[in-house]
Amino acid sequence: MTVVGVLTAGGDCPGLNAVIRAVTARIEGGHGSEVVGILDGWEGLMTGRVRPLRRDDVRGILGRGGTVLGTSRMDPYVHGDGYASVRGTLEAHGIDVVVVVGGDGTLRTARRLAEEGLPVVGVPKTIDNDIPGTDLCFGFDTAVQVATDAIDRLVTTAESHNRVVVVEVMGRTRGWIATYAGIAGGADAILIPEVPYDLDEVAEILRSRQRRGIRYSIVVVAEGIPPPPGSRATTRPRDVFGFERLGGVAYDVAAALEERTGFETRVTVLGHLQRGGSPTAFDRVLATRMGVHAADLAAAGETSTMVALRGDEIVAVPLDRVDDEPRRVPFDRYDVARTFFD
Repeated sequence: MTVVGVLTAGGDCPGLNAVIRAVTARIEGGHGSEVVGILDGWEGLMTGRVRPLRRDDVRGILGRGGTVLGTSRMDPYVHGDGYASVRGTLEAHGIDVVVVVGGDGTLRTARRLAEEGLPVVGVPKTIDNDIPGTDLCFGFDTAVQVATDAIDRLVTTAESHNRVVVVEVMGRTRGWIATYAGIAGGADAILIPEVPYDLDEVAEILRSRQRRGIRYSIVVVAEGIPPPPGSRATTRPRDVFGFERLGGVAYDVAAALEERTGFETRVTVLGHLQRGGSPTAFDRVLATRMGVHAADLAAAGETSTMVALRGDEIVAVPLDRVDDEPRRVPFDRYDVARTFFD
């Protein structure tokens, strides 16, 4: 009997519990095998913190945000000795294959462990939607909906007070959330890492709107854009695990725009609101489909693979695809948004 471990690592993401539920139900009910939940991501695999998962253990978690297994930023190669750090847990609990649900960093670690001998099936997750090899990641739709709802609310208060509002959304190296939420929310300018920006041009858009009697504007920025020249954000702090912390560039953008235009400017940083809470119906379905397919791959011994959405189909792709460049926002998608920068 195959024993399948499942872990969630890296940042939390709407839809993680849907994957856990799907893997557990499919392995136990569809393949007659056992599932072991690994707690707190790689940390649990390194320290032996696991628990059995049965079908009844995952009932009622489909619509819950976060992850019932917990997560962490700990990494076997950063904070341990790679495969040697996890081998003891695998042997002690008879785990034959691990379904790893994570973003690009987590999946790159999984790929390295696979090269050392760990049977792995990856499930890509990130609200940033930038993992190579898949057309879409679950969590993205929820994050865009949260950001769009926020923009809708900010439009009304900006209009009431004749203000410019700069809305900062997540997006470390790519601007998927900013682009899609900006389009959906009718943003008047969108700044993303993929496209160099000129604040003088943005300021002229805002002035042009004022000249036409439109006395409010919404500017959406991705957290990972380069800080404006001369701003405070020259270096970014790191967390206890050594990872760079983003967030706050909107304040520098807002100050620069206010200086250029003289318009009252306010900032809203959405931050972790985008990652928390219940997943949308779309993300629940996508995460469930990916979880079921990952379970089938694990049961069949088709490891060193990652599930992916291609068109409307869930397929298996080589896990080493995660080493490709993160998926960029296509320029034609950004060009759609730019149509409305007026």
